[in-house]
Formats: sequence, structure tokens, C-alpha cells
Amino acid sequence: MFAHVTIRAGDRAVSERFYRTVLDALGIQPSHLTKDIVAWDDFAIIGADSGHPPTRHLHVAFVAPSRGDVDAFWRVGVDAGYQDTGRPGERLQYKSDYYGGFLLDPDGNSVEAVHHGDVGRGGHIDHLWIGVDDLDAAEAFYSVIARHTGLREGRRWEGGVQFRGAWATFSLMHDGRPPTEQLHMAFPAPDRTTVQNFHQAAIAAGYRDNGAPGERTQYGEGYFSAYVLDPDGANVESVFRRTVQSSSPARRRRRRIASR
Repeated sequence: MFAHVTIRAGDRAVSERFYRTVLDALGIQPSHLTKDIVAWDDFAIIGADSGHPPTRHLHVAFVAPSRGDVDAFWRVGVDAGYQDTGRPGERLQYKSDYYGGFLLDPDGNSVEAVHHGDVGRGGHIDHLWIGVDDLDAAEAFYSVIARHTGLREGRRWEGGVQFRGAWATFSLMHDGRPPTEQLHMAFPAPDRTTVQNFHQAAIAAGYRDNGAPGERTQYGEGYFSAYVLDPDGANVESVFRRTVQSSSPARRRRRRIASR
């Protein structure tokens, strides 16, 4: 579903401490760490700056391997002083076997650990809830890019529309909550042509360019991506990562031996 979801933190160190605390309870460890970013595979945080305020009004739910892990996530967060917004328990309004617990991160975003029958098939993110200003306009945007991002329409209800991927979902919500601010979502592409088609389709439909298709070697060799803005200003990316052969000492030794 997601190549990655990135949020901005008002205080990077404070938010990193929160996410390390609660994600560790789910067995999720950082996969990438620099002075600018910390990532847990498909989820990352970076610091806010003058041009990019903190992410607000987002709900993100992480996969919990069991109900006991949901309990541990919530308990370790509460014990560390973070705000409880929903004790662990069944939420049958979502699914017959849905079990979740809820906290707030330091910037006020809703963070959940969830266990149900469909979790654990892919990344760490189970779902996002994204506040939007105009539900029809937001749905139209994601419908335009759906064929280039692997999205398909899921459930629909008054005030909400869901899009589904292989193992995760996100829902556009117009139910009285404020629109989500400063969100970045990246979807994986199988090749460069898909990235180009994603960008072309969005621009042709009148959406805002935020970065033409091209190499972004600052993110790694073989990183090819494009960016557009959805109607609420979320930065939406299509990314193709070309597999790059390792240049490890062992591989170099093997190459030298093979060339003799």
C-alpha cells in the first residue's frame, strides 16, 4: 500500500521518543536513522520548519500482532505520560474482531494499535484516517491516481470514503474533524513509466505539481519519483526504487576473484 508515510514533528526529539516508546511495544524497531529523519520502514518522522509546520489532525493505526500487544502499546504510552484517547477494547462498529487502543502523539495526532483478522500481511501501517475539507473533491483526486498507485475503492459511508491497497487502507473523512495538515504519502510504483503516468494524469486533471518525475539520488541510488498535491495540500508521491547491486567489501572481493 504505502512506500512510506511521513509526518512533520514540532519537536523531532520529543516525537521520536513517543514513537520509539509505543512502537517498541509492538516489536517495531527503527529501520533508518539520520540527523534529519527516523523511519520504521513504511512510517517516518522529520522535524517541522518555517515552511513545513507540524502534521496535525491525522489518525494513524499500526499493526499489532495480538490483542496483548495492543494492551502493551496503550499501557506503555500511558505509563510514559502520553494522553489516552481510548482504552484497549473491541470496536465492533469497525469489524467483528476489531480490537484497538488509542493515544495522542506530542502534536495531537491520533495514534492507534489495532489487531483484527486482516492485519500483519504487509507494512506496519494498518490504516490512516485523513480529514478533508471537501469529500467529493478529495475522492475525485484519489480516483484519478488510483490506477497508477494500485488503489481501489473500499467502503463508503456518510462522511467517509475508503481506499484500499494490498494490506492497508486510508479513509478520507469529512465528519466535523479539521482537515489533516502536512501529510506526505508515497505509493510504490513497479517502474519509471508508472511514476510518469501518475504525474501526467494528475496534472492533466488540473491538480498541482509538486515535483516532476526524476531521479532523487539524495534519497538513495535508483530512487525515481514524482509529486503532486491533493486538494487539501497533502504531498502525494509515486516512487520507483531500482534495485542497486551492493558494493559491500564481500561483493567487491567476489568481483575481483571472478575477473582473474
